[in-house]
Amino acid sequence: MPKLTIDGREVEVEAGTTILQAAEILGIEIPRFCYHERLAIAGNCRMCLVDVEKSPKPVASCAMPVGEGMVVRTDTPQVQKARKGVLEFLLINHPLDCPICDQGGECDLQDEVMAYGFDRGRYAENKRAVKDKEWGPLVKTTMTRCIHCTRCIRFITEVAGVPELGATGRGEHMEVGTYVEKALSSELSGNIIDLCPVGALTSKPYAFTARPWELKKTESIDVFDAVGSNIRVDARANQVMRILPRVNDDVNEEWLGDKSRFACDGLVRQRLDRPYLRTGGKLQPVTWSEAMAAVAAKLKGLSGAKLAAIAGDMADAEAMIALKDLFTALGSPNLDCRQDGAKLGAQPRASYLFNSTIAGIETADALLLIGTNPRREAPVLNARIRKRWQRNGMPIAAVGPKAELTYKVEDLGESAAVLSAIADGSHPFAATLKAAKRPMLILGQGALARVDGDILLGLARKIADATGMVSAEWNGFNVLHTAAARVGGLDLGFLPGTGGRDLEGILAGAEKGEIEVVYLLGADEIDTSRLGKAFVIYQGHHGDAGAHRADVVLPGAAFTEKDGTYVNTEGRVQRTQRAIFPPGEAKDDWKILRALSETLGHGLPYDDLAALRARLAQANPVFGQLDTVQPASWASFGADGVPSAEPLTTPIDNYYMTDPISRASKTMAECTATFVGCAHKRTGTHG
Repeated sequence: MPKLTIDGREVEVEAGTTILQAAEILGIEIPRFCYHERLAIAGNCRMCLVDVEKSPKPVASCAMPVGEGMVVRTDTPQVQKARKGVLEFLLINHPLDCPICDQGGECDLQDEVMAYGFDRGRYAENKRAVKDKEWGPLVKTTMTRCIHCTRCIRFITEVAGVPELGATGRGEHMEVGTYVEKALSSELSGNIIDLCPVGALTSKPYAFTARPWELKKTESIDVFDAVGSNIRVDARANQVMRILPRVNDDVNEEWLGDKSRFACDGLVRQRLDRPYLRTGGKLQPVTWSEAMAAVAAKLKGLSGAKLAAIAGDMADAEAMIALKDLFTALGSPNLDCRQDGAKLGAQPRASYLFNSTIAGIETADALLLIGTNPRREAPVLNARIRKRWQRNGMPIAAVGPKAELTYKVEDLGESAAVLSAIADGSHPFAATLKAAKRPMLILGQGALARVDGDILLGLARKIADATGMVSAEWNGFNVLHTAAARVGGLDLGFLPGTGGRDLEGILAGAEKGEIEVVYLLGADEIDTSRLGKAFVIYQGHHGDAGAHRADVVLPGAAFTEKDGTYVNTEGRVQRTQRAIFPPGEAKDDWKILRALSETLGHGLPYDDLAALRARLAQANPVFGQLDTVQPASWASFGADGVPSAEPLTTPIDNYYMTDPISRASKTMAECTATFVGCAHKRTGTHG
């Protein structure tokens, strides 16, 4: 390991480390525009110039590897003069439009100008003007501001894996754009807004709406998929203005999917802000006491066997445990948190977790995808797979419909019979998995939500056992969930009790009149036409499918409006924090259930969040360990049998609309029209 001296301080670093990275280890900040620690080195901007002993001229520290005995100075008069010169060149063509630029207050260029800028320009000629590009409904371009750092090009090509951006022309005539004008089709395209060090790329939905110093910033968790990306919610007054990613190397690094970033405008549309009761066939606004009384009157005298509850994909653990405790007190075993009918049980925990962990993908050396399209179901996790594939070219095979993934995949067909062949070792890819040191598989909801999902679960377990995926140091068996609430619901056992009905049983019972009351906790993805004449209580935050069918509507809080606990697909317990208050008369979900329990004469034994979270930890100790992944013990699970001849499918057709919030979002509607509509036109499909 080479030793070098930076500004008189000695440091020992790994071979291949650059001067800029070595300086950061010492806490010495070197200005930069093009360098980013998660992207390939470009060396474009020259802002990071430093003096290196025996070098005749300043050196770009981002691209220069350290050497033994190297002596570096980062703050000499020569370095200062060089950086000021570089910045003056960058500003030659940069427009003076900071007052109307959305990057104002968060701009790297502004910050560096404060340190190295001159008080006037010496360039008398006209500034260059560049035509703005049309990149779709999410990214707004003002290309006259572009300083050619190429961060956006490198991100879209390397991380997102959709090489649609590039540079044409040279020198002052260089322009960044798509070679043929088109919308950026990556589900991670919004990240180039964060990466842009100037105001060339900004958020189109957020344009001209707020300044960063006006916003209240709240750290929270994303619930649009099961990855549990760490986010920051920026709000003004009682409205969420934007959502940005936070750095968490174990979960989302510093990236965020476009739906998670831009669907927040759906939080102000089609909201339920007061209780409703169906009277004369129409939902009429009522008071909370009237709504509670209507529920109590309906439940009075009914046996528990005639009651059922279904938890939705965005329900927090606090609400689910309160609903489960209430229905247990009412004597009902008919509970289910699996809106899609996935054949997953509560035990063993390893049977429904992403056991390798999301960060663990980076150590895998072979991968089998089963009934999943990670690019649509979890774009941030898909970027991890691409990152690993780029580094070691690991073999990846997929069983399921053909998908446009961002890495090379061997297509094994859509038949589940392939899984039987891999499990018994007769398929060639079985040898590939056996030869790998850390093989893994990802089992998606497209496989688990089938009628024979338990058989496919069993086949996946057999593949894991037969190919050496599970050892003391490594567990390569992974389930990729699509719902933020699913793992938490399974951890709490929000499943049919002894003699209880699952989702299909509840719907069939409602059709036959055997289930008379159905409680929907934000459950909008079920077939509400099968609820028959059942009395439906809907508790949620949007006027979606569940609310349209409901007889009583109880307005709850969205994930930005409450302190809630969620468990991501790898079993990591994380919490959202309230950024704004729910609209109108809407309340926290667990508080609604606590009040309802009193009305029904079965008061729940917790009055505040601390007591409720103690109950969570009592129900399952994993809820007492925040932001950690506890390895789950391996055991037998799944069913034996011959899988159906039906081809495997993927659970998500339209990435941009999967839940009540994104379906209410104007921005997501524009994305659907731009990307999904175009795809259907190209392939000749409809939906």
